[in-house]
Amino acid sequence: MNWVIDYFVPFVAVLTVLVFIHELGHFLIARRNKVKVTTFSIGFGPELFGWTDSHETRWRFSLIPLGGYVKMLGDADASSARADESIENFTEEEKQQTLHSKTPLQRIAVSIAGPAANYILAIVLLTALIGIKGMPVLPTTVGKVEPEMLAHQAGIAAGDKILKINEKNVEDFDQLRALIKENIGKDVQIEISRNGEILHKSFALYKTNTATGEREPVSKLGVAPGEPLYVKQNPIAAIGYAGAFCWKMSIDTLKGIGGMITAQKGSGEIGGILSIGDMAAQSTKNGLPTIIFFMAILSINLGLINLLPIPVLDGGHILLCAIEWVRGKPLGQKVQEYIFLTGFLVVVGTMLFATWNDLMRYKIFQIIKNWF
Repeated sequence: MNWVIDYFVPFVAVLTVLVFIHELGHFLIARRNKVKVTTFSIGFGPELFGWTDSHETRWRFSLIPLGGYVKMLGDADASSARADESIENFTEEEKQQTLHSKTPLQRIAVSIAGPAANYILAIVLLTALIGIKGMPVLPTTVGKVEPEMLAHQAGIAAGDKILKINEKNVEDFDQLRALIKENIGKDVQIEISRNGEILHKSFALYKTNTATGEREPVSKLGVAPGEPLYVKQNPIAAIGYAGAFCWKMSIDTLKGIGGMITAQKGSGEIGGILSIGDMAAQSTKNGLPTIIFFMAILSINLGLINLLPIPVLDGGHILLCAIEWVRGKPLGQKVQEYIFLTGFLVVVGTMLFATWNDLMRYKIFQIIKNWF
């Protein structure tokens, strides 16, 4: 049962905090716009325990700890996608307390509040980490070399410090990744320091197709960074660094998603629950600064993914409200139902794909086979 303490508990703890902050954003802005919130749930499924506050909101912890939701008066379901049919029987005062009675801009504000709360949390966590512990910087010292990858074939080993790529100085691991990306499809010269000795290695960021003779680009060197260094900043600078980090990570993530959509990047990097649980467990073992950094990264991802214009996600609600605002009236009920069904299938399909990647990555089928 060690896996419960090592993986499940850290995963649930981290996810609960992030989900609570996300849903709290929706909750506060909904209440600000005089929308009655009937349920604030951490998790899905049957309620484990909870309480009802003075505003008749049921705060509950539910059985399945894989998310959460805020349900508002008159909602047909937890997604707030459509109004319940019973809304027709509401009094005029009750109707004014539903999300569906509000203007498109008010509904946009409620939808955007969840992702915004995640970004605010990330900035607060990163600011605290940078101001107290320091800005994490990944030095170019190799922490791990993947077997059979280019770095391994070139003779690069853990502990080597990468100094130059094609005569360009490398200051940190982010710059190393950028230079590798810049040289995809080319021959690469790399300068490293090993135990005080300067060595030069060479490899090709491509492989030759034996049938056609054409070069097929290779984008990965096959090295992982070692332990981060922490560079302290004053509080004002820390806020700036935190904001810049959030912006850069968001742009990089969007580029990655774009690369997968256009088939320029493999989809094998998509991770699911097992990957998050593994990262949560590793961050727990590496101490509080690593946990804070991991939570900030996950919070950025949660906020950004929810802003994607996919129906059932917050971004989908924002898009439909924006269309209604421009048109002066909402899309037809049937059209909205088809749109939300499509969005639901996209989200479920992505989750299943991420889970399949996890099953392959962690060799779950092999483990189950060994049990029997």
